[in-house]
Amino acid sequence: MSELQLKDLYDGFRNPDVIKALAKAITDEAKNLKKPLNIMEVCGGHTHTIMKYGLKQLLPQNIDFIHGPGCPVCIMPKERIDHAIALAQMEDTILLTLGDMIRVPGSKSSLAVERANGCDIRALYSPLDAIQIALDNPDKKVVFFAIGFETTTPMTAALLEQVEKQGIANLYFHINHVLVPPAVDAIMADGQAKINAFIGPAHVSVISGAKIYQPLPEKYGAPVVVSGFEPIDVLQSILMIVRQKNEERCEMEIQYSRSVTLEGNIKAQVMIAKFMEPREHFRWRGIGDMPDSALVLREQYTAYDAEKIFADILPTEPIDDHKLCICGTILKGLAKPNDCQVFGTACTPNTPMGSCMVSSEGACNAYYRYGEI
Repeated sequence: MSELQLKDLYDGFRNPDVIKALAKAITDEAKNLKKPLNIMEVCGGHTHTIMKYGLKQLLPQNIDFIHGPGCPVCIMPKERIDHAIALAQMEDTILLTLGDMIRVPGSKSSLAVERANGCDIRALYSPLDAIQIALDNPDKKVVFFAIGFETTTPMTAALLEQVEKQGIANLYFHINHVLVPPAVDAIMADGQAKINAFIGPAHVSVISGAKIYQPLPEKYGAPVVVSGFEPIDVLQSILMIVRQKNEERCEMEIQYSRSVTLEGNIKAQVMIAKFMEPREHFRWRGIGDMPDSALVLREQYTAYDAEKIFADILPTEPIDDHKLCICGTILKGLAKPNDCQVFGTACTPNTPMGSCMVSSEGACNAYYRYGEI
């Protein structure tokens, strides 16, 4: 028997014949739509799938995509990045974070610039790598700048569990874990975005369960289909939404049934709840301050909380984006990347002015990479 390759797991979900068949089925169904269908794909991962595989070009003109706020790097306001920079600039400190966050501009600098200036800033492949770094550097303060939606929060909780179990005293946490439902709710309550259906991110629901989207159809009259990230997943989800509309149904449905359940990963939810609780307020880039839209360490874990321990060096004033950058408007579903006057000129992946161009999940990044399809 031949050895299983990674591509064997996704090849079937990128089959051109199946993609064409699904696109035709959607086109046929969409002829019966009573009005145009504007679907918000909440997650930047879906945006990249739509752009990379040219799915919009396969669909009829009465179906359009509106890009959502589901990228943890894109929604991080400048003042939080300034926090990370201030922490990294402390004497005898190692700052740890994930991936693209290092390149996102703060108000005056970025972690990448500060690393070039001599700060010890490291990108982790796994949050659990922080343990060995803390053990190898007992005389230094190691700060983990934790980011991500419901998908990555369990990794931070698992790290906290190990830090507590091993009695590691020099590892601190700056928590920036945010939650999908409050952001979607805020966008819909605002009323400006013309959205009448949602593609929900499956990886979030693997942890939190599809139940987190159940209130949306009833509250806003917009169906939600929890979707996987391969092109066939996305097209099947669109077909499910179109059929709901034609059948005058408005429900939450699960397309990614191979991993998502209504209840999600209960063990992960319990572990998160042990260490974290809803934060009273958190300001999202472009969307603004939203109550209960992020998490914070519980009071009993203050000894690990970098925001409290180093509060005297952290800036507190909210900082808006550059006047030419419309990332905030894009994240609210009110504009597309090519509506921005600096898109692809002053703002590119190599010279990003805004977070949506920096992040590998950002809508501007996707348009720049795949917009010519």
